[in-house]
Amino acid sequence: MSNRFHRALETGAVTLAIAALVLPGIAAARTTVALDSSVFVERTSQRSGRLLEPAVRLSRGDRVVYVLSWTRATGSGGFTVTNPLPRSVYYQDSASEDAEVSIDGGRTWGKLDDLRVGNRSATPEDVTHVRWRVAASQAAQGSGQIAYSAIVR
Repeated sequence: MSNRFHRALETGAVTLAIAALVLPGIAAARTTVALDSSVFVERTSQRSGRLLEPAVRLSRGDRVVYVLSWTRATGSGGFTVTNPLPRSVYYQDSASEDAEVSIDGGRTWGKLDDLRVGNRSATPEDVTHVRWRVAASQAAQGSGQIAYSAIVR
């Protein structure tokens, strides 16, 4: 695994993009959202069962959980959080049923089961990006968390 990936895990750095949504009929207002990310590795123990530990060292096959915490600083309405996946992992699942994935670098989006690569169905290994739309009602709460899991290649 590359040192760059380890540094990203240690600092919790995950590149994120925020897209502000424009409300119909209203002048465009920019929503500012602060994001913080944490990366955990899932471990199992006979005594404690399933545990999440801060990711420090990862090995091929480890299941990692990314937790993205958001805080809306300004604006109103909903927003979209888009997260490119590191190449060293492949997507597994999102804690939110509303998650959409892309298999082509963020050009097109959908549910994994609905996407195709050539003549075959897309697989978790094909996912390049994952995104979530935070509804205005949820954004009005001012903060929240989004989580998804991946497997280290």
